[in-house]
Amino acid sequence: METGKDMVHLIGEVLNSRNPGVIEDGEHLYRHAGVLIPLFSMNGGCAVLFTKRTDTVEHHKGQISFPGGAVDDEDNSFIDTALRESHEEVGIRPEDVKILGPMDDTLTLASNFVIHPVVGLIPYPYDFVISEVEVERVIPVPLNLFHPENREARGDVFEYMGEPYTGPTFFYKGDVIWGATAKIMEKFMKIVADKLPLPLKKK
Repeated sequence: METGKDMVHLIGEVLNSRNPGVIEDGEHLYRHAGVLIPLFSMNGGCAVLFTKRTDTVEHHKGQISFPGGAVDDEDNSFIDTALRESHEEVGIRPEDVKILGPMDDTLTLASNFVIHPVVGLIPYPYDFVISEVEVERVIPVPLNLFHPENREARGDVFEYMGEPYTGPTFFYKGDVIWGATAKIMEKFMKIVADKLPLPLKKK
């Protein structure tokens, strides 16, 4: 059986063998954000670290998201943004992240952001330092939850602040992963799932 480290290595190879989808913004119509998709080995498999946002942040209150945020003038790349924000939000030091490759850009219609995700490997367990203003808690989730074959974990309708949302939705231990985060994970798994040596079925 392949270990989580083997899977992470293969994911890096897959990401670097393709050109990620890019959303052009020549007229500067959008705001831009960089996020980190933090992968790590857990219990012999591969997992993803998410954050639950507080109800006091400006955008996407209370939602499950990746560490990351808006691009600053000081950032030289979207990777810089993702690493800086991950350090600010949950205390992951940039030097502790091994970048595996970029993912496709994703547009958020509600907040008018183009999200530029980058996949990275982090150590785990880790001494996370959580920004109480932005992050309520971190949530480690097994990667197999997002496998296309895992029908039990997903849905297509969710209600947020009284408004219905239609799109990919994933359920894990009482938490709901939806919106742009779920769309990014769905894209990610479509790219890597069939390249992994073992089907990531729900255990």
